Parts: sequence; structure tokens; C-alpha cells
Amino acid sequence: MQTVRFEELNISEPILKAVVDMGFEVASPIQASAIPVILSGKDIVGQAQTGTGKTAAFGIPLLQLIDPKNKQLQAVILCPTRELAIQVADEIRKLGKFLHGIKVLPIYGGQEISKQIRSLKAGTQVVIGTPGRVMDHMRRKTVKFDDVKMIVLDEADEMLNMGFREDIETILKDVPEERQTVLFSATMPKPIMDIARTYQKNAEIIKVVKKELTVPKIEQYYYEVNAKNKEEVLCRLLDIYNPKLSLVFCNTKRQVDELVSALQGRGYFADGLHGDLKQQQRDRVMNSFRNGKTEILVATDVAARGIDVDDVEAVFNYDVPQDDEYYVHRIGRTGRAGRTGRAFNLVVGKEVYKLRDIQKYCKTKIIAQPIPSVNDVTAVKAEKILERVTNMIQSEDLSKMIDIIEARVNAEDFTSLDVAAAFLKMAMGEDNGQSEEKASYEDYGDTGAEEGMVRLFINIGKKQNTRPGDILGAIAGETGMPGKLIGSIDMYDKYTFVEVPREYASEVIQVMKDAKIKGKSINIEPANRK
Repeated sequence: MQTVRFEELNISEPILKAVVDMGFEVASPIQASAIPVILSGKDIVGQAQTGTGKTAAFGIPLLQLIDPKNKQLQAVILCPTRELAIQVADEIRKLGKFLHGIKVLPIYGGQEISKQIRSLKAGTQVVIGTPGRVMDHMRRKTVKFDDVKMIVLDEADEMLNMGFREDIETILKDVPEERQTVLFSATMPKPIMDIARTYQKNAEIIKVVKKELTVPKIEQYYYEVNAKNKEEVLCRLLDIYNPKLSLVFCNTKRQVDELVSALQGRGYFADGLHGDLKQQQRDRVMNSFRNGKTEILVATDVAARGIDVDDVEAVFNYDVPQDDEYYVHRIGRTGRAGRTGRAFNLVVGKEVYKLRDIQKYCKTKIIAQPIPSVNDVTAVKAEKILERVTNMIQSEDLSKMIDIIEARVNAEDFTSLDVAAAFLKMAMGEDNGQSEEKASYEDYGDTGAEEGMVRLFINIGKKQNTRPGDILGAIAGETGMPGKLIGSIDMYDKYTFVEVPREYASEVIQVMKDAKIKGKSINIEPANRK
């Protein structure tokens, strides 16, 4: 099927604006097929699985049908579960972001019914609900179907499997006959076709079956983690595998921002990409990633569309994707150009069941792995350094260096093994960065810092909603200095003192002059300079 852009589908301007705002340009096959038919007023039976974009396929024409001036109920969407009802309601709200005066309400069991009654009385045009709870409201006469123009049955086969057939038929009989009935189902068993024949008028059948997606040449692993340990496990995996370029996927913009700040604070070269970035910022982040200045790109699914970088060695699903197809798109960004890629999934609690669904869908194996320990990370780091040492011994003339080491060993009371161990520790970044002060360091005088450190003043504090992590993340991110080298951070209402190693002070002051923290330009200078 040829590519269809949303602007070709006769969608109203506010809804089109919302679709673009969500990051979509091209309609999925079910959207391209169903939207024009539903907009024309016909009933449809759509065969489409989860993950094909069916919510927008019925949500866009449904919103276009609503009269915002009429505060009565005008559209009903039935869903099998509360989770799906909430998810569909969120999507409909996003699609209606620029439509004023349209209220959308999910109603389901497990939520206090009095709250739902209050919202319904206040005026709600679109209700998304489970059949049982919709029936409850019908019995209480808190929903009135007099003005309903459209009813949608989402995942109809699942509703029948759960024993909702009688409820569905009762609801359909109560909705005005002059209405549009839209039915979506992944499978088309006889009971579904019976409902279609009985309650629809000359329904058009639209079938979209997802193509099988394969993920060749990608090693896939998962780690069962606690939510609070996700960041630590991600960092251990980054340290062990040390990918040249890696993509980390999160499900929300907020999670992207929080993770980028945390990674920068730990000294990683990380940056974020999500829908709130302006094009200029997006271009800067992507250029930095392409040329290797940024080694870890943290992104949402929508923002990651169009990322085309061949050298991505690993993809990390920090959050398990909500959609099977998203999983394939995510991990397909590694293993390009004939290379073997790796995909790592951090799984919390019941997400392991979601991952099993993904395995079935992709017909792939995602292998469980134990969480690497700190000792594992240290051993792998040492192994990699020692491999480079071996290569150097085999390929380089080290006679001058051997003479220097021998002279030092003979003059001191330690062995060549001690020297090798100290070099290994330095190479692994475990020295404190303060071992030797160079004469060339600028003399900042007494700034009130610990020995070997310089205390810096920054004109931003608690009243600007700034946290110590923001300061640490900004300095580490802008300068590339490992976050662990940054000393104490003393934050007051309107300013902050932060200590940095003397050898980094000049660079920090220079680089941070042009930086922003929490969107605000800052002034940074040595404290108490004499």
C-alpha cells in the first residue's frame, strides 16, 4: 500500500495539528484505510491487531464528529479492560489537544463511581468505558444516549472472550438507531460477525494484518530489576559492554530528561531527544551523536523516528515499549550495515509478561541474564585495558619505558608488579584525579575549598527550583568531567557553591559561561578570590 500522509485524509486543522504535535506524519495502513470510510459516515468492521494505530483510526473521525457546543454525550467507546480504557482516553485527549470544549472521560470498575457521576453531570461528550461499568451507569441513569452519534467496539473479540456479549448487546440496543457503529477486532470469529450483521448497516470490512517482522543479527537480553535500581544496572551494562554509540529508549519525555541528567552526573557523554525540543536543538543533539561527541542518546519513540546512524552498537530499552512494533523499530537501530548488534531490556515486575508477548510477536529469543555485579564491571574494565596492554607489548618497542621503570623500582622499595597495578588503577579511572597539581594551573587563591579543589560561586539556587543534581549534571555534561570528581555542592536560596578539582577549574569556568541550568543563563566565578 502506498504511503499516505495525514494531510491527505481530509482531517480538520486542529486535529491535524495535534497529530503532527504527537510526531506522526504518515498514516499507518489501518488509519489510511479506515479514516476516510468513517468520515464518510459508514459503519466499518476493522480487522487490526494492537500496535497498528487503530485508536487514531477511529479516534480522529470520532473527534471530528463531535459538536463542542453540545455538552451531551455524543460518542461511546467500549474496551475490554480498564487499562485499555485509560490508554484510549489518553490518546483521544492528545488527538483533541487543540479542540476546545470537548471533554473525554474513561469510566471503569475499581474507580469510585461518584467521581464518574460528577464528571458525567458536568458535561462529557466522549465516554470510554468497560461494558460492565457503562451498564452500571445505564442502570443509575447517569449516562443518556439520546445524542450519541457513534459507538466504537475496540478489541471486540477480547470483550467476547471475557463474557461481555450480553452487556454489549444491551448497550447497542439502547443507543439510537441513527448512529454510526465502528467495530475493531484482531480476529473475526462467528460471534463478532453476528454482532456486525445484527447491529451494523452495510458495514465495510477493512482488513490490515501486520506483516511479520524479523530482527536478524541482534543479540537480545533482558534483566529483571527493581525500579529504583534501573539506573545503576544501565550504568553497569554501559561499563561492561562499553559501546561506541548507544541508544537508550524511554517511554516518556520526563524519564528522558531525568535519565540524561543522571547519566551526565555520573560522567557519561549523554544527551536527550524528545518531542519538546525545537528543530535547532534536535539538529545539535543529532550532530553531536553522529560525530561521536555524544556517546549515549536517550530518546522517546516519537523523537527517535528518522534516526539513521549506522554505528549504533547497542540499544537499551530502559522502559519496555508499550507496543510490540515499537520494540522492533527500537532494536532495529543497531546491527546495521551487516554488523551484529545488541539489545538490552530492563524489566520491572509484570513487564516480563509484556516481553513474552513481544518475543511471540517477533518470533525471536530474548535471553534472561543475571544483573552484573560491581566486581564484574571492574573485571571487564581491567580485561579490556590488559588486552590493549598485550597488543602494545606485541607490537611496540618498550625498551626505553622498561629502563625508566627499572630505574624507579631500583630506587624505591616496591616491585614492578606494584607499578603495573598502580598504572592499571589509573587507567581504570579509580584514582581521585588530584594526585599531582601542575604548576600551570591558574592561581585562584584561597576559595575556601578542600586541598586540591577550587570552590566556585554560581548565581542560581533553590528559589529557581534548582537541585544539586542539576548543577552536577550540567557541569559534568558540558565539560565532560566525570561527575564523581565534583566535590561538595552547597545550595542556598539564590546561589550555590560547588567544588571542582583545581586542574578542571579553568575549563569549568570557561565552558559554563555559555551554559544554561534549568533554562537560565548563569554566572560562574571563583569564590572569595583574593
